[in-house]
Amino acid sequence: MSIAKPTRRREDHRFLTGGGRYADDIDLPGQACAVFVRSPYAHGVIRGIELDAARAAPGVLGLYVAADLEAAGIGPIPYLPMPKFPLATQIDAPRPVLASGRVRHVGEPVVLVVAESLAEAEDAAELVALDIDALPAVTNTAAAVQPGAPAVWDEAPDNIGLTWHGGDRAAAEAAFAHAAHVTRLRLVNNRVVANPIEPRTCIASYEAASESWQLIAASQGVQYMLRVLCEHTLRAPRERMLVFTHDVGGAFGVKEQPYPEDIAILHAARVLGRPVKWRGTRTEHLLSDNHARDSVLDAALALDAEGHFLAVRLEVLNAMGAYYSVHGPFVTIRNTTNGLPLVYRTPAIDVTVKLVLSNTASTGPYRGAGREAAAYVMERLVDQAARETGRDPIALRRQNLIPAEAMPYQSPSGRLYDSGDFARVLDHALELADWDGFAARERASAAAGLIRGRGLCSFLECVGGLLYESADIRFNEAGGVDMVVATQSSGQGHETSFAQLVAHRFGVPEAAVRLRQGDSRDVPRGLASIASRSMLMAGSAISLACDAVIEKGRRAAAHLLEAAEADLEFADGEFRIAGTDRGIALLELARRLRLEGSLPEGVPASLDSTGDFDTEELNFPNGCHVCEVEIDPTTGEVRVDRYTAVDDVGVAINPMIVHGQVQGGVAQGLGQALMEHIVYDAEGQLLSASFMDYAIPRATDVPALEVGLVEVPARSNPLGVKGAGESGVSGSLAAVMNAVADALARAGAVPEIDMPATPEKVWLALRRKAGAS
Repeated sequence: MSIAKPTRRREDHRFLTGGGRYADDIDLPGQACAVFVRSPYAHGVIRGIELDAARAAPGVLGLYVAADLEAAGIGPIPYLPMPKFPLATQIDAPRPVLASGRVRHVGEPVVLVVAESLAEAEDAAELVALDIDALPAVTNTAAAVQPGAPAVWDEAPDNIGLTWHGGDRAAAEAAFAHAAHVTRLRLVNNRVVANPIEPRTCIASYEAASESWQLIAASQGVQYMLRVLCEHTLRAPRERMLVFTHDVGGAFGVKEQPYPEDIAILHAARVLGRPVKWRGTRTEHLLSDNHARDSVLDAALALDAEGHFLAVRLEVLNAMGAYYSVHGPFVTIRNTTNGLPLVYRTPAIDVTVKLVLSNTASTGPYRGAGREAAAYVMERLVDQAARETGRDPIALRRQNLIPAEAMPYQSPSGRLYDSGDFARVLDHALELADWDGFAARERASAAAGLIRGRGLCSFLECVGGLLYESADIRFNEAGGVDMVVATQSSGQGHETSFAQLVAHRFGVPEAAVRLRQGDSRDVPRGLASIASRSMLMAGSAISLACDAVIEKGRRAAAHLLEAAEADLEFADGEFRIAGTDRGIALLELARRLRLEGSLPEGVPASLDSTGDFDTEELNFPNGCHVCEVEIDPTTGEVRVDRYTAVDDVGVAINPMIVHGQVQGGVAQGLGQALMEHIVYDAEGQLLSASFMDYAIPRATDVPALEVGLVEVPARSNPLGVKGAGESGVSGSLAAVMNAVADALARAGAVPEIDMPATPEKVWLALRRKAGAS
């Protein structure tokens, strides 16, 4: 029986009927309320902070500044080098918990106010007076590296925190020197921010007797939160910290790490001896949670006379913000470089990345996490090369695709693609999208006064493979099975898909299987739900734990059935003596073992087991997305009319959930391509600090999607899965923007346009073509 089946998500009824339990749903007895006073300046020297009026305000319990935390031995939040990627930045720019000496972006927390009620804390915060001497600021990534730009850190007068080179520069230079044609593009990967439906909330408490903290917070994994908090910021033993995560209303990378607010209220809880709760607002999220993307990409593709790809060159200015986020320095360097040159035979790559500091919020991982940049760059280059050389964009792709028979394939970025059939994925996408029927649709659009364009993106991601993840299988007293993992669901459907896996292996009803997560006292070793790794890492660990249960069960069943282990078969949830009708069900066996007294040596007292999955191998989900847009030339408005997504995620444990993941990612990709943009003015004020100014897609902006799967199992894990969480974004950016560029080209305009392709930008591009003012 195949493990893959489209089971409906079991958690949805709970969420849709108001049964979810999020951090803000929790109130602890005696809790106080926290509010942060944030910098109104993008850059400045803190000359003084007047707290007396606020301290005397009704209900105020405490006010805390950077010096208070420093005196308590609490350090800043450092960036953490990636495992197997031990780069050190040229300057250290850790994020402070509260600003000390200088402020470096608008919205940076400076003072923590704690009071009996939220209203009293807000009133007192209004009485705090910040004396800050404003300094010149720089918020534009390209401008930050120009001579004379204000320095965000004195230690980096050029605002460059690191310059990194990857690939084979000599081979690339030789290829470009002998190329018959070179296509060049300058692209901007616009600054955006994840917008989960649940803004961050955290509740801290402290027990003086044991000198231990407790933190309740939305996260992507309590073990990872524990590591950063204890080892790097509070500098406390792990046994003195408990972290709890309940339901999480979306994460997308933004809830991967602890933030200044988490750490500041942990300090306040210890000082006050009572719980402290902070509830973030949407504006605070937009001001100070990790932003994403914000890079300038100078790219070039070299081709020979027959159209074969010879080399790719990429120079990246990648914004870090004012401070490094925990993994911000390494996202583009690792993930973008790993992704090049996607699915194409290209002998050489040459990548230069400069980490740029600016007076903006920190940037960090967000769905795609640099992989989308590789796909965006390469696929924009391929379409432009086809236009410049007069080639068909599909034919150009076909002749350069890595063939399935070449697997495993060593890429010039140093990655070993273990599996893939890129031609089959492309063919299936073109068929589903009715590529050959475009001409008729174009004529219909023209008759309606609209310009139709089409674009596609054949992409590949390098995901997962982050060292280790474990899973426990425990048989509970109610007669069911608990699976305990360190990954954290934030909408991916883990309660369903993980249960499918266990139910399939054990031959028990899915309803008998329960997911446990989010309690640092309970979960096994592991990291978090990041990098599209939950099913391939935690799922593989669950699979290995199931193997261990069955092996234990065979020994235990042999004892209870008075049979030889070699004579026992396990199928359909039962251990059976081969050739007989004698057997015992797995769940009954677990119950009997709990009731048994002494057992002979070698017979397990319990079927509870742990699976450990350790790997450094990456996985390579890939796909082809096709988009058709219509542009109204009178307004510049872009409407996505048709969208097709075909993905190879390896074995799809639950195709329904995979399709949902792809659709959600596509919606976020459409948002970035057409409307989402974090914008600062020249003084560093955030102009998009609410949903009145930061546009995200509505249901009417996202068309019905045609989705399909081509399943080529991965060879790097026992399940054959590859990861599905980020493919929707990685495929959609280039597909949408190639479609917009194609429409502009068909209208006679220059097909060079950056995200977001707003009506104003598109209208101006069309007017420039027409020569109008």
